[in-house]
Amino acid sequence: MAKRSRSWNEAIYRRYIREGRGQGCGLDYKPWITVRDFPSFGIVSRVMGRTTGRIYHLMSANETNLFYLLDWSDIVLDIKEQYPLSDLGEVIAIAEKAQIRYPYDNRSGFPYVMTSDFLIETTSGAVALAVKPASELKKPRVREKLEIERRYWLSKDVKWELVTEREINHVKARNIEWLSQAYDLTQFGLCSEIQKVCAEYMISAFAFFENRPVQELFVNVEQYFGFMSGIGLCIYKNLVYQRKLKIDISRPINIASLKCESINLFAVGGGANELKIQAS
Repeated sequence: MAKRSRSWNEAIYRRYIREGRGQGCGLDYKPWITVRDFPSFGIVSRVMGRTTGRIYHLMSANETNLFYLLDWSDIVLDIKEQYPLSDLGEVIAIAEKAQIRYPYDNRSGFPYVMTSDFLIETTSGAVALAVKPASELKKPRVREKLEIERRYWLSKDVKWELVTEREINHVKARNIEWLSQAYDLTQFGLCSEIQKVCAEYMISAFAFFENRPVQELFVNVEQYFGFMSGIGLCIYKNLVYQRKLKIDISRPINIASLKCESINLFAVGGGANELKIQAS
């Protein structure tokens, strides 16, 4: 659940509804809270997602790292960040039944709309996720709000899980982030037609560079197409990100030690199809 902006009242609430926040699916979903709502709040990120092709609004480093793992998983079909528990009457009733004080704005007296950090749709159903630093769980008020959230999703028959930094594979998340930097090769001056030709060339060239350093392949691609130094690596990162080549992203990536191997040409399997999040 994200922290709130300084001003909150019924007029802002109704404006959010009119703007379609917390509504839609896939590319059309709009988060209830965006990074623009917190211009000076902590580590916020706007990240392009490969699952839906839209920009995601993430409110902490842990949210960002978890997002990369969710976005990489084959079993995740849709990701909705900052998802509102929008039925205020129902959520307030849940809090009252649990004898937990529901959060209201001190100035306006209007109830805040609580949010789940993620609501994801997977091949086996929906899952709501709350992301918190482990140290925050010691605070009674944090636990109270999480309990409201847990009970809300229980009433909706939706699985709910609490995720801390302990359940996040940070190495894998950083690797995916690194690969995602080359998701759009047009930023390097490569049009779609050139991208296709380069991808086909690099993949076919693997057989000729078998057991040789991938850096030699990068140089070959750059020389063949007349590209500046570094473009070969960008094409390689793009192919891995698009699942046309594979590497072990669960370990730190050292390009200098990677070699061209036939196994790299197979479709990505194993961990990419798995999503294991243990409730704290």
